Amino acid sequence: MTSLFQEVSPGAAAETPTRQITVTINGERRSAVVEPRLLLAHLLRQGFHLTGTHTGCDTSNCGACTVLLDGTPVKSCTLFAVQADGHDVMTVEGLAGPSELHAIQEGFKEEHGLQCGFCTPGMMMASKALLDENPNPTEDEIRWALSGNLCRCTGYQNIVKAVMWAAKKLEDQ
Repeated sequence: MTSLFQEVSPGAAAETPTRQITVTINGERRSAVVEPRLLLAHLLRQGFHLTGTHTGCDTSNCGACTVLLDGTPVKSCTLFAVQADGHDVMTVEGLAGPSELHAIQEGFKEEHGLQCGFCTPGMMMASKALLDENPNPTEDEIRWALSGNLCRCTGYQNIVKAVMWAAKKLEDQ
């Protein structure tokens, strides 16, 4: 079990309320004692050391922190960890198998869908949610699904091509 809270001032830790939560993260059941104000992004990064989930804006504008909550893409920088209690969370670390990349990861590699890589985990998780719901999306559907994720480097064209590549590979499997 992980305990994650910060002492605000001497003696404050004893006064700070906490709650035990259990979350299934990437298929593994995990427990933590958290402050109710702790954000899911911080639990993932600092509590469980899953640093693939990036925090960029802390306002849900950029989408770098996107994870799947019960299969639905959510911005983990504006979701409290206690809201994930009892739910399934998938991070970018949960995409790949033990010895091979997921088709989405391969697509980003093959189609040069990343440059600096900061937005990539969020883009991949939004793409996964799209392809789970719609295995053969159009270019416009991909652009719409990724519209909540910002990239400062690529201009999106190769990201869209990467998702189309992944859709084709998943269809062929």
